[in-house]
Amino acid sequence: MLEMKDRKFYLDGKPFHIYSGAMHYFRIPEEYWLDRLLKLKASGLNTVETYVPWNWHESKKGQFNFDGMLNIEKFIKTAQEVGLYVIVRPGPYICAEWDFGGLPAWLLKDKNIRLRCWDKAYISAVESFFKELLPKLVPYQLTKGGSIIAMQVENEYGSFGRDKKYLYWLRDLMRKEGIEVQLFTSDGEDRYFFSGGGIKEDWMVANFGGYHEHRFDDLKMLQPDKPLMCGEHWCGWFDRWGAKHHSDNPEETLGRSLDGFFKEDANFNLYMFHGGTNFGFSSGANYYDTYCPTTTSYDYGAPLTENGAYTEKYFILRDRMKKQLGCELPELPEDAKTKSYGKVQLTEFADLRKVYKKFADHKKSHIPYSMEHYGQNSGLILYSTTIKGNYGDTEINGFGVHDIAYIYINGELKHVYDRTKLKGKALYEESFSVPVKAFDGEIKVDILVQALGRINYARRMYDRKGLDEIYIGGQAIVDWDVYCMELDKAPDIKYGKKLTEFPCFMKGTFKVDEKVDTFVDMRGFSNAVVYINGFNLGRFLKRGPQFTLYLPAPFLKEENEIVVLELEGCKKAEIKLIDKPILK
Repeated sequence: MLEMKDRKFYLDGKPFHIYSGAMHYFRIPEEYWLDRLLKLKASGLNTVETYVPWNWHESKKGQFNFDGMLNIEKFIKTAQEVGLYVIVRPGPYICAEWDFGGLPAWLLKDKNIRLRCWDKAYISAVESFFKELLPKLVPYQLTKGGSIIAMQVENEYGSFGRDKKYLYWLRDLMRKEGIEVQLFTSDGEDRYFFSGGGIKEDWMVANFGGYHEHRFDDLKMLQPDKPLMCGEHWCGWFDRWGAKHHSDNPEETLGRSLDGFFKEDANFNLYMFHGGTNFGFSSGANYYDTYCPTTTSYDYGAPLTENGAYTEKYFILRDRMKKQLGCELPELPEDAKTKSYGKVQLTEFADLRKVYKKFADHKKSHIPYSMEHYGQNSGLILYSTTIKGNYGDTEINGFGVHDIAYIYINGELKHVYDRTKLKGKALYEESFSVPVKAFDGEIKVDILVQALGRINYARRMYDRKGLDEIYIGGQAIVDWDVYCMELDKAPDIKYGKKLTEFPCFMKGTFKVDEKVDTFVDMRGFSNAVVYINGFNLGRFLKRGPQFTLYLPAPFLKEENEIVVLELEGCKKAEIKLIDKPILK
C-alpha cells in the first residue's frame, strides 16, 4: 500500500518517491507503447502518467471504444510489465490541448448545458461514462496487485470553478465504482487555485513550469503533513498555428527544476515526457486575444521527440536521476529511426463540391444549427439554400462562425472568413458580410465551414462548430440543406485524372521496401488534411510553425495510398516523405 505520513510517501512500509513522466496512450501508436515506456524506465523515472480522453472513448453518446490506440488496459498492463507504476487522470475534463478538453462534442447539442459543475445533464453523462471506464481500471490498482498508484479527481478545477458539490460528487463516484488508491487534485501553485479546485481531505498537488524556492509555499501551508508534488512540471510547451515554434534552454527548463525537486524532497510528474501527436481532428485550441488552434504535432519540446527520439533533455533527466538514485539505470533502448522515401505524385483528383453528396450525411433543416446539433464532431459542414425574391443591393451575413468559412454565391467563391484573424468587435461577433448585387429571381448560397479545434480551457469552452445564424440583410434565411462531412477517414469516392478546382481530394500511391517512420512535407500546400491508407494523420495550415506531419511506420504497408484534402490550393500536386520534422 502507498501511505502518506510526515510529508513523505511509504510504499509497503518503505520510503518512496513518485518520479513520473506524462505519456498519453491515445497520442502514440499502440505498436510504440512498449518502446516509449522502456525509454521512460531507462531515464530513471518510476511512474508513467496519462489522461483519459472521454471524447474518443465515447465519440457518439452511448457508444464506447477501448480498442487499438484506445486500449487503456493494455497500456497499463504494458507499463506494469516494464516495471512502472501508473497515475491515471480520468477527467472527465482533461484540458491537454485536446479538442474540447476531452469532453465529447455531443454534450453541446444541449444549448442549456453547463459544463464541469453540478448540472444534471452534465453529471448524468459523466456518470454514464465513468461507470463504463472505472470498472476497467479497478483490477489494475496497486491495492489489487496492479500498478495504478494514484488517480486524479477532475483536472485543474481551480482554473475554472469552485463547485465543491460537483467535486465531492465526482470523488465519491470514483470511490463508489471501486477506486481505492490515493486520490488527488492538481491546480496552479497558489492558494487561489487550491481554494477553488482542491479537496484537502485527499491530496493536493501543484502544477507549474520552472522551479524556484517559493513554488511550494502555499502547498506547504495548506497541507503541512502531506508529501510535496508537482503534478505537471511543464518542461516544454505546445505550438499553435500561426505562432513561432517553442524552444528553450534544456538545462534551465528541466535541469534546474530537477535539482530543486530533489533539494525539497519533492515528488514530480514531467509534462510531457513524450508528447506524441494530435492525430486526426483531436487537437484543441486556446483563446488569448484571439482564437488560437493547436498544431497537429504535440512534440512539446519533451525529453522524447514526437517520433520517440532522444533529446538533450532526456540525457539531462537520465544523468540527474542516476545521481539521485545512486544506482545504474537500465540500458538505453535503440533510438528512433526515420527514413526519406522521396516524392509522391498526386495523380488522381476529386472536386469536393462535386462528390460531397456521395459521403456526406444530409439533413433537411428549417434553420441552420451548429455541427453538434446534427451529431457531428468535426470536419466540414456545408449549408446550402436558394433564396427567392426581388432584392436590391444587399448582403449575406453569417454569425457565430467557427472556424473557417468559404462563402459561395451562385457557385462562385466570394469570401473566405477566418476566425483566427479576428480581433476586437469582429471577434466578439464572429461574423462575415458578403455583398450581393441586386437580383430578381433566385440566388444560390453555399457556405462551407471548416472546424478547427474546440477551445479546451476556461469559460470559452462552449465552442460549437459551424455557424448559428445566416441573414440576407436583416432577414433570417430558412429552409437549408445541410451536409455533415465528419471526414475522420478518407471517404470512398471516385477520382478522375484532371485537377479542376479547389477544394479537392488528391490521391497518390507509393511503395516502401521497409517500414520506417517518416514525415510528410506539406510545404507548398495551404489548408489540408492528410490521410495515409485511410487513416487521418491530421491538419496542416501553411501559416506554420509545423510544416510536416508525422507518419509512423505502423501506419505503412508495402503499397500505400495517400490522400490530401486541400481546401484552398497548392503549388504542386505532390508531397515529399522526408526523414526530419520541420518546425520553425
